[in-house]
Amino acid sequence: MFNHVMVGSNDIERSKRFYDAVLGVLGAGEAFRHVADSGHVRLFYRHDGNSFGVSEPIDGETATPGNGCTIGFRCGSLAQVQAFHDAAVANGGTSIEAAPGPRDTGMGRIDLGYVRDPDGNKLCAVHRGG
Repeated sequence: MFNHVMVGSNDIERSKRFYDAVLGVLGAGEAFRHVADSGHVRLFYRHDGNSFGVSEPIDGETATPGNGCTIGFRCGSLAQVQAFHDAAVANGGTSIEAAPGPRDTGMGRIDLGYVRDPDGNKLCAVHRGG
């Protein structure tokens, strides 16, 4: 259904350090750097048929996180959820909500870990199963 997800950044180099570490936990390689015709820098991470982008806002305004928005990243285990969370916090992210771990959602066990990236975007590491 999705081609890609992109978030804005006010410090592209800080975001690169953050996402290289966090998405590296999931097996994504280093970002492909693209400079738009406008001169704005964008980073693209590709893994397992998916693309995730980070961009300086093309309109020149300040990047802001969406209220109510969460981007979920599929993990292969609870250990990977924890590693994603730990890499995020070690690289300038902020742990939010409950500690990473299992949640009973009424739809079976789901392992979750929530963080905010250095620009405030809400990310969730998700593992379904137990």
